[in-house]
Amino acid sequence: MTEFIKTILEFLSQLGYLGIALGLMIEIIPSEIVLGYGGYMISQGHLNFVGSVIAGTVGGTIAQLFLYWAGYYGGRPFLEKYGKYVLIKKKHIDIAEQWFRKYGAGVIFSARFIPFVRHAISIPAGIAKMPASKFTLYTVAAVLPWTILFLYLGKVLGSNWSHIKEFAQPYVVPTIIAAVVLGAIYFLIKKTKKTTD
Repeated sequence: MTEFIKTILEFLSQLGYLGIALGLMIEIIPSEIVLGYGGYMISQGHLNFVGSVIAGTVGGTIAQLFLYWAGYYGGRPFLEKYGKYVLIKKKHIDIAEQWFRKYGAGVIFSARFIPFVRHAISIPAGIAKMPASKFTLYTVAAVLPWTILFLYLGKVLGSNWSHIKEFAQPYVVPTIIAAVVLGAIYFLIKKTKKTTD
């Protein structure tokens, strides 16, 4: 782990729950690392689990709302120009738009568990003017289990929390599969409803 990441995490840890929320909002460090470190802080007795889950869910949701609003008010040209500053490339926006057009609003939940697409999917939702309440609901539904998983793993690992990515691998794959299955069920119900209307 680089000194830069360590410095940022040490700074965020001084802010307690606010540090977890901010770390996920600005996302200069992957959410798994921020939450893993949060889990370590829980294991040391500096934070409690419930407060950390709330902070992580709030921070993760607000981060996605920023991208949603950027899509809503700025549109694709704005994001193609400035997306690189939040590590979102044009190809990520292309994939996210294709998924959103093909699968609709329900993809906001299932795409949260897919690397590279999970942040970019908020952009076409904003561009399509998806209702903010619906977007927020789907986002919270996905951010909550992700937050719980990585905080728990960080707590279990304790001082070895920096190995969270390797340790999380057996858990992440089933989580992605479950999200895809839930997404498929949602699309199937939606398609069936359309044909019966």
